[in-house]
Amino acid sequence: MLRPMREPVVLVTGANGEIGHGLIETLAVEGGARIVALDLVALDSSLASKCHEVVQGSILDRELLHRLVSRYEFRTIHHLAAMLSTRAEFTPGAAHEVNVQGTLNLLELAAVQSEWSDRRVKFLFPSSIAVYGMPSLEVKTSMRRIQEKTWNLPTTMYGCNKAYCEHLGRYYARHYKQLSTQSSSSCGVDFRSIRFPGLISAVTVPSGGTSDFLPEMIHAAAAGKPYACFVRPDTRIPFMAMPDAIRALLLLERADESFLTRRSYNVTSFNPSAEEFRERVMARWPDADITFSVDTKRQAIVDSWPADVNDDGARADWGFRPEYDLDRALNDYLLPGISGRSEPRSVT
Repeated sequence: MLRPMREPVVLVTGANGEIGHGLIETLAVEGGARIVALDLVALDSSLASKCHEVVQGSILDRELLHRLVSRYEFRTIHHLAAMLSTRAEFTPGAAHEVNVQGTLNLLELAAVQSEWSDRRVKFLFPSSIAVYGMPSLEVKTSMRRIQEKTWNLPTTMYGCNKAYCEHLGRYYARHYKQLSTQSSSSCGVDFRSIRFPGLISAVTVPSGGTSDFLPEMIHAAAAGKPYACFVRPDTRIPFMAMPDAIRALLLLERADESFLTRRSYNVTSFNPSAEEFRERVMARWPDADITFSVDTKRQAIVDSWPADVNDDGARADWGFRPEYDLDRALNDYLLPGISGRSEPRSVT
């Protein structure tokens, strides 16, 4: 029996977010990928022009997802849509719906596509250092680079959502319908996840992330606006420049599945304290008004995240190496990129 032909495409959810912008731009430059972009809000025309189709809608809309399945064959899904950490703490129920139910909807879509095409759909999922939960600041400062299987005790709804979705992905990859008599080698989803550190983009200004104090700092300085950093000067967590994050996603996507020793990987690049970063920003903008006004509740969340992570697995399994350390990120990416834009894009 002949199956109806469906167009092979790459689906990007949350296309209008920080990672979505960078990913779509990179895929468009590389060519060869037909991109279907899905987001709650309309994409700007320059980004939309790089996509095969732009769909405005929600990952919670199952009818919408069914319509997409009927039209397209999704070879790869980059599931970037999420409610970020700060907003999730104010609306934990809604965060669970978006972050967990939305992910489950996409995993089911991918599983259906895998069964239909006899090809395991690649499902790329950006997780977060929010899946970790250090019990105290003393423990955090005494620990070295944290490995994937340690301190997985998140204290935020966002972190809990990400940790649970990693487990869902592992189930769909390894144990999906394990009692079914019709299971086959194509059954399930080729789920791959990266636990991203804080991300810094020269193109977009973030909103809603508890790790956003460094990108907010540099964008405010470039715009000549005062900025009161909400964490202590000595606060330290890992960060990464956006080009390295996009490259990591694509390296993991293109890796042979047989080489992968886990479903979730740490990646990192640099981990300055907030004060160390402020000093570098002030060297570029000496008149910048950057102060510290600690939000004790948000500070407690950041203190529960590791100061650094171990990404040896990503380096060994799929060849990840960050191209941007702190100085190169500032000098070759952030400063030229931000200075060259009259107004960075805001994202939700």
